[in-house]
Amino acid sequence: MPAAITETDVLIVGGGPVGLTARALLERWGVRALLVEKHHQLSPFPRSRLVNVRSMEIFRQLGLADGITAAAFAPEYGRIRFRDTLYDRDFATAAMVGVNAPVPESPVTGVVTSQDRLEPTLLAAADAQVRFGAELIDLAEETDSVGALLVDRHSGDETRVRARYVLAADGANSTIRQLLGIDTTGPGSLGGVTTVVFDADLHRWCARQPAGVYFTAHGSFLPLYPEGGWAWFAPTPEDPARADWPGLVSRALGPGAEVRVEVLRVQHWVMNAFVAERLRHDRILLAGDAAHAIPIIGGLGMNAGIADVHNLCWKLAGVLHGWAGPSLLETYENERRPVAHQTLRQAVANTQLLLQMQNRRRDQLQSGGAAADRIELPWSEEYFAQLGLVLGVAYHSDAVLSDNATPPEPSDSGTDYVPTTEPGHRMPHLWLTPNSSTLDTFGEWFTLLAPDPAHWEQQATAIPTWPLHFEPLPHEHIGLCGLRPHGALLIRPDGHIAARWRDHSPSDATLRHVLATLTHSPRP
Repeated sequence: MPAAITETDVLIVGGGPVGLTARALLERWGVRALLVEKHHQLSPFPRSRLVNVRSMEIFRQLGLADGITAAAFAPEYGRIRFRDTLYDRDFATAAMVGVNAPVPESPVTGVVTSQDRLEPTLLAAADAQVRFGAELIDLAEETDSVGALLVDRHSGDETRVRARYVLAADGANSTIRQLLGIDTTGPGSLGGVTTVVFDADLHRWCARQPAGVYFTAHGSFLPLYPEGGWAWFAPTPEDPARADWPGLVSRALGPGAEVRVEVLRVQHWVMNAFVAERLRHDRILLAGDAAHAIPIIGGLGMNAGIADVHNLCWKLAGVLHGWAGPSLLETYENERRPVAHQTLRQAVANTQLLLQMQNRRRDQLQSGGAAADRIELPWSEEYFAQLGLVLGVAYHSDAVLSDNATPPEPSDSGTDYVPTTEPGHRMPHLWLTPNSSTLDTFGEWFTLLAPDPAHWEQQATAIPTWPLHFEPLPHEHIGLCGLRPHGALLIRPDGHIAARWRDHSPSDATLRHVLATLTHSPRP
């Protein structure tokens, strides 16, 4: 019997945070999507831990930020601590900037929360169809679509899906990337890691000094949920099948800990570090770990993937709804691949800084340093202080109308963030009312921010092609935005500035031309 055929606009492959966020974004745009995940359920493992301020801004746009925060750890857990063993005193500590406390650059605060606590919230955020236990085994590119062959991992039944576009969010070992023969660049595997999820009463060593992660010489300990539970991760031993996991965790806690450890789950995985050589193959686009595998030190990987689909989904919607040309999708790779490389460099640097810290402490102990001694952090303003990389991302592509000769560039260090309204940058957060930010005016449309939006609306009465909203910019923010009284900003649906007019109102024809140029639309 031939396989049944299903049709959809976008086939999302992979049911992790990136694929689930893409599903919610596409539904907001009115795009038909089908998400398939080869596993039979959402992952039960904690995995990613940090939702940074930029991701929380995206989740705020989706109406999810409050719920995610309510299920997450309190802000005081937005800190890392270094100890010789878990029951020793800290010899060093550092805050996760933008997580341990609010920052003036954003209307939201990032959170420490486990991926298995985040994913159900993302799954419930949309009604688009999801098929668990459905594995993609083949792809065939057609004239105006992509054919995908799925197999049900329980029954063995096959299904064919015909999609206008495919979004590959199927992880670092992406089947789709391998089927397309897309190579990767970067260090590659950094070694095998094992995560052990366990229950134990560690309250007396951690309650008064909470942290999102405790780094020790014998592995890292992470509280999983506000109500309890722990994970330990360390290099995978040579013979994991014979490992005594309760004993290993107990020994890692330190001699004399006398804590009963109940192991619940064990997962072995490889810490990868690479960027795909291409993020697009005709109608197939890579996002998240399929596009870039980022080491976990610094909490950048999942967040980079969420930013990928935030960049991509409005472009897919424009092409599918007809107000953007197909070549707009070329700007996805042009914009996100340089960010992926910089994110990888930062994560690798974070890993090296962590090793420096551990080696420095080991040398100190060997020379007689006491457990209570403190040493200076080697990255006091770098590790987890990456607002320049998180909020300072700047795009230079044909989806941005630059108003000067110098293309925007992300911060070199990833640490410093200076708000700017240069085209290509994320629009800065400015309070419009006590509870409403400039970022809250963006959504499934382009936004024109101007001191006198009524004047603009009168000029733009003949622009029905593109989704376009007009918002007033309070006069006290005009100077901060680099404008004069008759200037304006055009903001893309992903919150990045598409164009800036410093001191004049563009005509109806000018707006039409700019929107057509930015979206690669055939309609002038």
